[in-house]
Amino acid sequence: MATRRRSGSGSKRHLKEKVVQIYESFFRGDDLTSDNPTFWDEFFLLKPKIPQLEAEIHKLTVEQLTNLKDNINLLVVQCIEMLGQEHHIRLVYALQTFSAILTTMYQRAGQDPSINIKSILLGADNANTKMQKLLEHCSTVLSGDVPDSLKSMVLKLLLIIATGIDNIDDNPLVEHLMLHSLFEPLIQLLCTSTERQQHGYDVVLLLMFLVNYKKQESANPYVVKLSILDDELALNGYGQVIRAALNDFVMSTFGGMQASGGGWLSSLTSMVGGIFLTSDDTQPVVRGQRNSGGEEGMLLALYEASHLNRNFMTTLAHSSSAAASSAPPSPPATLPPHQSPPNLAQIQALDNDQPTNLLVTFFQYCSIVMADTRTEASINKCSLCFITLTCIVEEQFANSIMHDQNLTFKVQLYRLPMRHRKIVPEEPPSQPLASTLIDLLVEFMMCHLLKKFPGELYELCVGVLLRLLSYQKRCRVRLSRDWRPLWAALIALLKFLVANEGALLRRHNVFIMAQQVVNIFNLFITFGDTFLPTPASYDQLYYELIRMHQVFDNLFYMALRYSTGDGEFKAEALRLANCLVNVRAIIQHFSPKIETWLAAQNLSTPTEDQILEVVRKNYDSLILKLQEGLEAYERYGERAHRALLARLVRAAAAAARLRSDAAALRHHSAALLTHYTHDSHYSH
Repeated sequence: MATRRRSGSGSKRHLKEKVVQIYESFFRGDDLTSDNPTFWDEFFLLKPKIPQLEAEIHKLTVEQLTNLKDNINLLVVQCIEMLGQEHHIRLVYALQTFSAILTTMYQRAGQDPSINIKSILLGADNANTKMQKLLEHCSTVLSGDVPDSLKSMVLKLLLIIATGIDNIDDNPLVEHLMLHSLFEPLIQLLCTSTERQQHGYDVVLLLMFLVNYKKQESANPYVVKLSILDDELALNGYGQVIRAALNDFVMSTFGGMQASGGGWLSSLTSMVGGIFLTSDDTQPVVRGQRNSGGEEGMLLALYEASHLNRNFMTTLAHSSSAAASSAPPSPPATLPPHQSPPNLAQIQALDNDQPTNLLVTFFQYCSIVMADTRTEASINKCSLCFITLTCIVEEQFANSIMHDQNLTFKVQLYRLPMRHRKIVPEEPPSQPLASTLIDLLVEFMMCHLLKKFPGELYELCVGVLLRLLSYQKRCRVRLSRDWRPLWAALIALLKFLVANEGALLRRHNVFIMAQQVVNIFNLFITFGDTFLPTPASYDQLYYELIRMHQVFDNLFYMALRYSTGDGEFKAEALRLANCLVNVRAIIQHFSPKIETWLAAQNLSTPTEDQILEVVRKNYDSLILKLQEGLEAYERYGERAHRALLARLVRAAAAAARLRSDAAALRHHSAALLTHYTHDSHYSH
């Protein structure tokens, strides 16, 4: 008796739900529709069992998949048909089913490139017509007066398509999104605050992926339309979504300190909660961050808008108070269980009504990203920050905003704790954003003079600085700041290049970088009187050049050594030696005069003021060579960075798949079913 009861209970446990039985029959190749003309209407009233559906597809061999192509085509066509249904339950279940089929088929194609995903899903005939119908239904939902969860499900479906294959150019379904553009309904979702908060993150991420589809090979409509977009509401919405996502990363990295309303970062001392620890070679060890990748897609979206759309420069500077800014569309950051809560004694909270904008948040984000150059992934992200900054500082309007003395911000940048300096708690100064950007560049230059020297990043960094100074020289803008930290950082870089020339020359052409740095000094020497804030600043420049003369002497001798030989660096070394002419003239002119004055005064340790006085009295007899074109630079071109951008897009697609949409789809479908059930009860 007991045995029979156990047997009975076992058989009950193994009773399969009707929908699972249908999946099994369907993927055996059975014809389920010929004897039942209403089969599909009934099928889409059954709640999908997604894990079982995915398992059935995963069981099939490539040969079986190909043989079942007609059945799978039929299922996909019926899913698309149901998206145009008035019956809400069928619509939700069709979306869930189709999303699961797409996800699983992309996984299979990732495991075996021989699988023709387009043929298996859409068939050989009328594939374009089927996709057109799908995208028409998607457009109707996105622009329609329907529940938010339905729009979310459609966006998740489109993201599954856009991120299905690592290299988006190889994704055969994305081509149809080019033929039947969804740009307008997607952009419209960014124009109202409620829809932006619900859908903004997915919309901006999706647009970023679509912009990157074969962007160099064909007339990608998303590239064209994003580059000419001038709707201020849409652009500001796009910017607010990015700002909220980057701000989320900033807040979580700085110990989970979230100011009210997603506002800007409170002032912090050395690192709260031990997020960054310094290893022996002063490189940061990052822990306690959110999973990397959540904000990488947003960083790419920021780059694309900054690169493609000049109107976006207004959005970068669009100010709002922290308290009034929209809530982040991405999930709020939380402290991981192993991480200490922030030490409140170390935090000096600043006014939450402090005005902020996307540039402020981006500079804070850069200060965190630029602290870590240990891995290829972190170097890629750091490179993208620098090329985005390059695009921004080439734009006249962005520069005019950043240099506006009446538009000042308190921006707390992250500073890497290092053995030779203690981070003291202090409120950041209220200053124009150009000054904050210079502080950011100085911090980067001082923190990565390591054996594993990130030379490409330094070239980008110096390029951003040159563009900023070029604007100041061209427009005669005098930025009120202490310039000495920048000069000290540039001299430290030169000193490092000379001290490590042997090791560095194996991987980097140090002569080109040294020439770029020396030319920045030449720009200050030749034209500094037109853009330095005071004559005293110009005097301080000469003081620093004279005080650090040994670095420039050593640099000259290194250039001389290589320029007189027959090595591969002969031409670059000669150019470096030639561009040092004015720096050497200053050192050779003032050094003997200072020595003479010291001897006359019987002094061995003069003060800075005494040296400056000697400098001021001897300008007249100094002869310098007039150098033209010092501020010239080659405008940014994407071609040189295509490989980097492709790697970042692949990483963002992988991250989007990891945050996968199965749980989100379940959540939205449950919300929709509740909504529709409630509505039907209400109407009855």
